[in-house]
Amino acid sequence: MTPASTYEYKVTFGGYPPRVNRVFFSMKEVGHLLVAGVLVLCVGFSIFWYEGYSLENSWILLTLLSLLLTISFLTHEVAHKIVAQRKGLWAEFRLTLWGVALTLFSVISPLKIVSPGAVMISGYAQKSDIGRISIAGPATNLLFAFLFIGASVLFPYYVDIFLWVAYINALIATLNLIPFSILDGHKIFDWNKKLWGISFAVSIVLTAAMLFTV
Repeated sequence: MTPASTYEYKVTFGGYPPRVNRVFFSMKEVGHLLVAGVLVLCVGFSIFWYEGYSLENSWILLTLLSLLLTISFLTHEVAHKIVAQRKGLWAEFRLTLWGVALTLFSVISPLKIVSPGAVMISGYAQKSDIGRISIAGPATNLLFAFLFIGASVLFPYYVDIFLWVAYINALIATLNLIPFSILDGHKIFDWNKKLWGISFAVSIVLTAAMLFTV
């Protein structure tokens, strides 16, 4: 049997009770997610404004693209949360002071760091639980990347948008899969090196391939 260990992904303190097999969003968490969504949306608009991309001067298309980028970020975080709660852990998204500051700075800066917050988790977990919780976010982004690549073929009018979103999702997955410190990749590598290697290789190849199409 794998020895139990404390979960070190993003731990909050205060003795929150576990919610076994139940996905739950508190009103406080919903508020934090909404603020994070607005911040990421602003960064999405600023990327293409700063780089001078007009997308045929269509604000509708630009809004759609920014919304899809925001959904990609939030879904990554919620995926962590859902798996953690299904494992009986307390898990909620929270804004962080430095994360919000860096994200706000990214709106007016060419350097984009989109990390307004993270899923805070409290509880006692097996190493396998830690690995599965960690892989949930990057796996979601890889799935989105492939889905948007397919969408670019089915809906050629929106090809620029879908390929951009596919690239961003692949990049998010790649960065999070780096086996370093608090990143998802470190916990996945510690749990299942083969799965980490496959996931990281796929994300790198996909990111590199998308880089030449956007």
